[in-house]
Amino acid sequence: MKKENEISEFQTAISSTLKAIAAKKFGNREIQFIGNTISYNSKEVKLSKISSELDSNVVLKTRGESDEVAIKLKYHDAKIHNNLRPNSELALQIFNLAEEARVESIAGKKFIGIKKNINQLIEKKYETNLINPPGDDDQTSFINALHLFLRENLSGSKPPKNTNKVMNLWNSWLEKRVGKIVAQLQQTTNNQEYFGKRMQELLTALKSEIGDIENNDGNKDNEDTDDTNNDENSDDQDNSSQGESEDEEGDGLESGLDENSDTTDAENNMDESEGEEEDGDGENEIAANPFSGKNYSVNDLNKYKIFTNIYDEIINATELCEAEELFRLRKTLDKQLETLQGAVSRLANKLQRKLQARQNRTWEFDLEEGMLDAAKLARVVSQPLSPLSYKIEKEMNFKDTIVTLLIDNSGSMRGRPITIAAISADILARTLERCGVKVEILGFTTKAWKGGQSREKWINEGKQNHPGRLNDLRHIIYKSADAPWRRSKNSLGLMLREGILKENIDGEALIWAHERLIGRHEDRKIIMVISDGAPVDDTTLSTNSGNYLEQHLKNVISYIETKSPVELMAIGIGHDVTRYYKKAVTLTDAEHLAGAMTEQLADLFDEQN
Repeated sequence: MKKENEISEFQTAISSTLKAIAAKKFGNREIQFIGNTISYNSKEVKLSKISSELDSNVVLKTRGESDEVAIKLKYHDAKIHNNLRPNSELALQIFNLAEEARVESIAGKKFIGIKKNINQLIEKKYETNLINPPGDDDQTSFINALHLFLRENLSGSKPPKNTNKVMNLWNSWLEKRVGKIVAQLQQTTNNQEYFGKRMQELLTALKSEIGDIENNDGNKDNEDTDDTNNDENSDDQDNSSQGESEDEEGDGLESGLDENSDTTDAENNMDESEGEEEDGDGENEIAANPFSGKNYSVNDLNKYKIFTNIYDEIINATELCEAEELFRLRKTLDKQLETLQGAVSRLANKLQRKLQARQNRTWEFDLEEGMLDAAKLARVVSQPLSPLSYKIEKEMNFKDTIVTLLIDNSGSMRGRPITIAAISADILARTLERCGVKVEILGFTTKAWKGGQSREKWINEGKQNHPGRLNDLRHIIYKSADAPWRRSKNSLGLMLREGILKENIDGEALIWAHERLIGRHEDRKIIMVISDGAPVDDTTLSTNSGNYLEQHLKNVISYIETKSPVELMAIGIGHDVTRYYKKAVTLTDAEHLAGAMTEQLADLFDEQN
């Protein structure tokens, strides 16, 4: 009887700990200790049956398994996983293990006890699971080695002691093939979607070892196929998006535990106040942004230098022009808009309908459970045995979004191109605002032609060789994200003012726009760049290499496209921007700009959120 009481108390402690860690994501599930495998679905969690011995091995195994389920419930989104997973069996095994390593890395930073429990579980597993060295054509060894390699790189968890020698061989082998991609994975562990996309790249890099990779098209049933979750409908617990904030309380973390219970190890090692405060937004965090504040140095990108930035300015459009002149310029813009109003408005309305369709409430009818469908009341009376009289609201797959329009304000844009850019930005801002999408409109240029005060300072200090960027930047805020269009519309007229448009240093402008976006709370962030040429600043290019600005731009783009959660696209007017940006359109005529902007945004919103 005493043994039975010990087992019961241990089960209670394990259950309480699991529920406390998973918090809101646990839902109304029941925990059962049956069978020899672990799994969970929307109704229950199954853990391995606890033997009557209740020795240290059983305790270790149960702790580790329950922690694995708890952190997966908390940090894993099955829908995102299923949309990105590959279809081939071997690639899927690797993809699932990588996701386990990602979840473990997040939890390990906040729950020291959990990290310890899972490490012990892994140690026990590899007492019997031997790993052969590279070159043996052993798929199981390859998968296990890659799993341990990812765990070590993502969470810092060292491989089991008895695998040290063989893992040294595997680490060298894997580092040569996927080292760079794994370095990118380290930066995306807190964003499952971006992590999954990097994993697709890793699988492609290992194509020769695992065969052709065919990724999921996102239209399959939302059934989680992870090793730890084989039951159907397992993704029900993750209906909220990854970026959803969880304001969880930590009070329940120890309430169900016996003070003397061994199971308290998993939680006693964490700072409750700090851990629970961070848990709420952990899934929405991104890696430290190298462009932000003190963490950023443009010198980090291709050794790009700035001679001085003391003369640079970030300024609102209203500060560059008197209110009366802005009003007059706006009138001029409105006259120009009349000629394009019809065509652009049709495209804008198309975009608006598309966005609103994604946001409108939709229902699934003729169900056996859910909310009673009022339209079926007659059926309930006439056919009382018919169960198909209920409905449920479908989950809306529309993320809170912000769009930044970054417009080249260089001299070559003067005339029709800048006018159409201003008109297009104006109409898109209105359209997206009606749909609840935040819009920011920014412009970039310089304060002077061929160098300003920066160049004078350089001359006065002896004209050092290779001074780096040698002009005064001017970054203009036409409309901030939180400002309504009606209050900012006059500012767009500034683009038509003589003397504003000078030279363009695209790389630093893109960094600026990216930095403004990265601190925003929206789930989805988009930058659309509109430009008509490569970066040009005569003074900078005459004192440095001829591709100095262009190379910096390429490096900035590469970073954003590979490591940042911000989506980036560009439209080039008479200039091939496809050689810079992965998502890009080149126009031969500025007259097509409005349509291209609208269509590109519509295509983006058509993609899986």
